[in-house]
Amino acid sequence: MTTTDPLAERFPVRFWAVEDLRGLDFDPFMAERLRDEPVSRVKLPNGEGHAWFVTRYEDVKFVTSDPRFSRQAVLGRPITRLAPHFIPLDEAVGFADPPEHTRLRKAVARAFTARSLDQLRPGAQQAADELLDEMEQEGPPADLMEHLHGPLPLAVISDLMGVPPADRPRMAQWTNIVLSAAPGREASETAKNEMAAYFTHLLDERRAEPREDLAGDLAAAVGEGELSTEEAVAIALLIQASAAHAVRNNSANMVYALLTHPEHMARLRAEPDLLPQAIEELLRYIPHRNAVGLPRVATEDVEVAGVPIRAGDVVHSSYLTANRDPEVFDRPDELDFDRRNNPHLSFGHGPHFCLGSMLARLESEVMLGTLLRRFPRLRLAEPAEKIRWQRQALIRGPENLPVTW
Repeated sequence: MTTTDPLAERFPVRFWAVEDLRGLDFDPFMAERLRDEPVSRVKLPNGEGHAWFVTRYEDVKFVTSDPRFSRQAVLGRPITRLAPHFIPLDEAVGFADPPEHTRLRKAVARAFTARSLDQLRPGAQQAADELLDEMEQEGPPADLMEHLHGPLPLAVISDLMGVPPADRPRMAQWTNIVLSAAPGREASETAKNEMAAYFTHLLDERRAEPREDLAGDLAAAVGEGELSTEEAVAIALLIQASAAHAVRNNSANMVYALLTHPEHMARLRAEPDLLPQAIEELLRYIPHRNAVGLPRVATEDVEVAGVPIRAGDVVHSSYLTANRDPEVFDRPDELDFDRRNNPHLSFGHGPHFCLGSMLARLESEVMLGTLLRRFPRLRLAEPAEKIRWQRQALIRGPENLPVTW
């Protein structure tokens, strides 16, 4: 006698192809799941088996904060996912659960306090001004990816980390390979290993000659026994790669959103004090990544929205769909700068809330504010449909952003 799994009948496994999307189009698969099947089962292009996919705001908050859903339990399992490889090194904070996660974050938390980041603002503003001086001197049309969105986030995180200017082109190249599904597993693992070797050498230099930068903080934590060398290197790699790449793409997405919503751009020019609130809405509205990120594994049986999740099951959750949940956000598919109550989850939730959220906001304010102030006639130099978008990228963004003024 054979028995059927009742969950398999209620929740068929749906293959999620994760097609490349243009502009800021929202993934229709995500929209369908949020609307029709908020807790579903999916299979992604890489890895094995299937996973639960959780989409609604309150359910996403539950999964990402409840200790019964473990990041560490992901290690060693060929879990279904978008990329052919896992992005963090095994020792990284992204794979840790409390209390280990708390210990790892503590070693770098002081570099991301409001006071520490306020000290970065003048340097970020000066770098933005210099980059835009060069762009203005060359004259229109100009590619903002080349002149602003690429170099500024790389410079800011490299200054914070202690990566010298001569090494930044290599860092950018490694990061682009690691944070894309296109190059394949072997190329991505090679780039990740080369970055790890670089940071191992940089931490050795800081132990020999201490400096006041994040690499120096990590080296000191190793020297004091707070971190192993492998843990410190994994943290450095994750912060350097994610901060430069994510801010590069998402700040470009914000400018693209303004350029294609001219009434919103005009309002920001007329009301510059609205910029911080507008950035929060842009963070909510923009689908900044493809598919989903690092999953979790249920360590015991638990229900999500009445659906029984069994111990050992893999669970993906989506901050993007949570940000479009109509139960939380009125008219969620509209860009609304008057949205005052905006508890978006763009920087995550729970113990793994993004450590660099304030830094990303700072850089976005500097870039958008400076562009709006200096180029009152800024507009796209080509029709929006001709702009090229990155293919098979984990973090979405344009390849080029041609503008004129």
